[in-house]
Amino acid sequence: MSFRQRLASAAPNKGTVVTIGVFDGVHHGHRHLLRQVVEMAGDEYIPTVVTFSNRPVTVIRPGTEPSYLTTLDQRVELIKEQGIQSVICLDFTIELSQVTAADFAKLLAEALNMKGLILGPDSAIGNDRQGDLAFMKKQGEELGFWAQTVETFEIDGQPVKSRRIREAVSNGNLEVCPVLLGRNYDLSGIVVVGDQRGRTLGFPTANVEVDPEMRLPGDGIYASWAIVDGKRHQAATSIGVRPTFDLTQRLVEVFIMDFSGDLYGKTIGVEFIKKVRDQEKFDGLDALIKQINQDVDDCRQVLDKAENA
Repeated sequence: MSFRQRLASAAPNKGTVVTIGVFDGVHHGHRHLLRQVVEMAGDEYIPTVVTFSNRPVTVIRPGTEPSYLTTLDQRVELIKEQGIQSVICLDFTIELSQVTAADFAKLLAEALNMKGLILGPDSAIGNDRQGDLAFMKKQGEELGFWAQTVETFEIDGQPVKSRRIREAVSNGNLEVCPVLLGRNYDLSGIVVVGDQRGRTLGFPTANVEVDPEMRLPGDGIYASWAIVDGKRHQAATSIGVRPTFDLTQRLVEVFIMDFSGDLYGKTIGVEFIKKVRDQEKFDGLDALIKQINQDVDDCRQVLDKAENA
């Protein structure tokens, strides 16, 4: 379905107030914008988000590796939790990237009966970012909608942006996520059969196959929560290539404390709390096992403290 067909199929039964963006992470900055959409829509109009299944940069700059803080389904759910009644997902394609701001404004006005457009700080729509606030206001005078922007949302004097959060995750600085995202950073995936090396060491781990487009925390050991069948368990999560064994495949391995059961084929969640150490290479299995025991103790302490905070 083309983006024109997708918008046409979402035709509302009354006017809309619209905002547009990827909203990866649905962080506090995004929520600030979404609250404005809901407030300006009131009872008269439908608060609406037009989002993209992929980041436009991956199309505009071919070769850019996609990296996301949320899956599309998670993003849509989080957006709706903010009071948005209609979320329209478009694939950002080369064709869409070539649409002028004037044509896109007309399409939104006609297909969505758009009465108001709220842009994020410094955002613009259309080919070559033609559609800044001044341009969209002028279009609105002709097409029957108003346009405005929201101020940058800051925490401790710094703007809250997805790029900033992605960098923090890559650096293993997971403690900033509750502050900027409003929740702990999390991943989910299917438990697949690994080489069962952890079992031979006395620490059986769940090898979680994560969507390759999701942003992984930097290599290391993390105090985390494992979500299994809706229940939360203390866990120590290893991300990395297991250098002690001279391996190269980057894995997400979760040791779930005080748990027994067959997890193969199940989808589990991993909620990251704090990095307890960097990835290291050890001189032999005895040194590795000793460190794993210490890691588990360290993770327990972090999680106990977090739970009682």
